Amino acid sequence: MNALLLARIQFAFTVGFHFLFPAMTLGTTLIILISETIYLIKKDETYRKITDFLVRLLGLIFVIGAATGIVMEFSFGTNWSGYSRAVGDIFGPILAAEGVIAFFLESVFLGVLIFARSKVSPKVYWLSALLVFIGGHLSAFWIVVANSWMQTPAGYTINEAGKIVLGDFNAAVFNPSTMARFAHTVIASWITSAIMVAGIAGYHVRKGLHGESARTLLKIGIILFAFTPLLQLGAGHVHAIEVINMQPEKAAALEGHFNTTRGAPIYALGFVDEQNRKTYGIYIPKGLSFLYNFDWNSEIRGLNDFPEENWPPVNFVFQVYHIMVGIGMLLIALGLLGAYLLWRGKLYENKFYLFVLLFLIPLPHIAHETGWIAAEVGRQPWIIYKLMKTAGASSVVVTGGEIMFSLVMFFLIYLLLAVMFVKLFIKIVQKGPEA
Repeated sequence: MNALLLARIQFAFTVGFHFLFPAMTLGTTLIILISETIYLIKKDETYRKITDFLVRLLGLIFVIGAATGIVMEFSFGTNWSGYSRAVGDIFGPILAAEGVIAFFLESVFLGVLIFARSKVSPKVYWLSALLVFIGGHLSAFWIVVANSWMQTPAGYTINEAGKIVLGDFNAAVFNPSTMARFAHTVIASWITSAIMVAGIAGYHVRKGLHGESARTLLKIGIILFAFTPLLQLGAGHVHAIEVINMQPEKAAALEGHFNTTRGAPIYALGFVDEQNRKTYGIYIPKGLSFLYNFDWNSEIRGLNDFPEENWPPVNFVFQVYHIMVGIGMLLIALGLLGAYLLWRGKLYENKFYLFVLLFLIPLPHIAHETGWIAAEVGRQPWIIYKLMKTAGASSVVVTGGEIMFSLVMFFLIYLLLAVMFVKLFIKIVQKGPEA
């Protein structure tokens, strides 16, 4: 395999592994803030126990996430030096803002949550929970800004040497896709953590462990599980419209459309025959046109409007995108079922639903990963949309053998980290909120 392909595989692997942990971080900080707020108001020890339990989980998640995140930034200079030279003026301020403004805020006050429960007042501890929540979400914002700029670049000029130079910082930060993608990412993390705590608490309740703390945590998790996927339905719709407007060839690949059409269908599942430029599957007639602007006959551009060399791998993008959407629809149904059981007072006794909850924990992660793959592969062959192709961004002095060696090393190290994380996570869960 050549160096470019190996560099792509390595970056995809390291980012994909790292992304598992921020996906759990943001929502966990939200639940901690909710629990600690209720504790501050009610002085109910149940909520203090829940907070302390989730803080232990968050500490573990944060450590692994921080360690694996460092690798990505270094890889820009090693494997993607062409990209780094071209956009250093843009990415430098954005990544610096993430580190200085967000990451240190989150990490410092997470230390307070982990080590200083008995050393600070309840109000200071609550303030620390709030600042960890803000810091985590600010960190996510700056990372999304960097990635969104690659999707929909703005606020730049190109100098005589061909280097991309920052012209308008605000325009670069709030480029056309930033806010839609940020909302979509954050809500996805809330869903992930809601299901994670609901699954853990459901296990405890089903086994008769940890009493009122487990039942209260299950209630919080189910309420968020019912609400957040519905919120994501709206955020995903807004993001989809942005993609149709700003990256029409990606939108066409996601939905398997080759011909520009009025009244374009939307596929629930199917298969794309790229050679014959046809898509087969189950679809809703005119559904995509209606969802775009609530007009059954609105026009959706197809891939045939664009040069084929600028197409992504269409069937692959189509499949991973529909896996994400399918999981989202399933989670909406299961979240609403949980809310119904809670409302009817049958949640804690429904052993089957509590059993299923535990096995739902991986589903949001699968949706995260497939959604990210659809977004990134769907942009190909561009690393910066319409400005720079991925083939021109890689390092010319790093050999395929060197990248292969580092890829194997990363795989072994990340495997060790994964095993350690799972063992420690299970240990914390087994001890539970009463520990």
